[in-house]
Amino acid sequence: MRLTDVSKTAIVTLRSHALESQKSNPILDDPMAQYCLDKLIPLATEEEKTLLFNRKLSTSLTSHIAIRARKYDSIINNFISNNPASIVVNLGCGFDTRYWRIDNNKCEYIELDLPAVTEIKKDILKEHLKYEIIGCSVLDSSWIDRVSSKGNRNFLLVAEGLFMYLPKADVINLFKTLADKFCHSQIVLEVVTEKYTRGIWKKIVEMKIKRNLGFDAGSSYNFGVKNAFELESYANGINIIDEWSYVEDPDIRPRILKYMGISRTQWTVTATINADK
Repeated sequence: MRLTDVSKTAIVTLRSHALESQKSNPILDDPMAQYCLDKLIPLATEEEKTLLFNRKLSTSLTSHIAIRARKYDSIINNFISNNPASIVVNLGCGFDTRYWRIDNNKCEYIELDLPAVTEIKKDILKEHLKYEIIGCSVLDSSWIDRVSSKGNRNFLLVAEGLFMYLPKADVINLFKTLADKFCHSQIVLEVVTEKYTRGIWKKIVEMKIKRNLGFDAGSSYNFGVKNAFELESYANGINIIDEWSYVEDPDIRPRILKYMGISRTQWTVTATINADK
């Protein structure tokens, strides 16, 4: 399939959703995830099948990914409910099947990822595809002009498991562009603590990723923050309104994770973009 290591993590996410959906009392109900898996497997080489589709995933990893997806779905549905005629843009979408898990009849839904991913996704979805998929890097600002060509209000930009893989300077420049282009909009993104992007902590994260996935997700984590409010310094008009970590979820297992002081090591931040304009 000729995917980059970062893009390969999308397969892990998809498998996690499918595995969770098969449980008797699933955290996430995502039948389209299994559909996409069944379509992807015949496209893979034997090496890719071994690494991406047959490798055992830990139950803690799959449940944590499912908890995160459920939270993002909830944030999206709340935004749609409070903002009629809204536009949801799923950045770095991978093989996500979020469209079928949200109130898609009440919003315009758009996905964005690298062409190598989007071409495969378009091929496997075919007649099921009822929304726009854009094949380009999130750092290529042409997608912003494209999605905002008919207006720049009531957008929700979703970046689940994306920005930590990008160079920090590029993320800061992207925030400047978003603040310049959008108004009365929001962004929800996953962030990691800055210490995970350098020194021994970066090496530890790389080893953990490789142990869990079988590959190191490319260059590992590059973008991190001291705290969520650092994002407000990137551009005028960015204001933090919420923070959440999967360890705060009532379904987290083991429950002791809630008390280990790790809620702000890798977590989700929601911010408004020029809310008053």
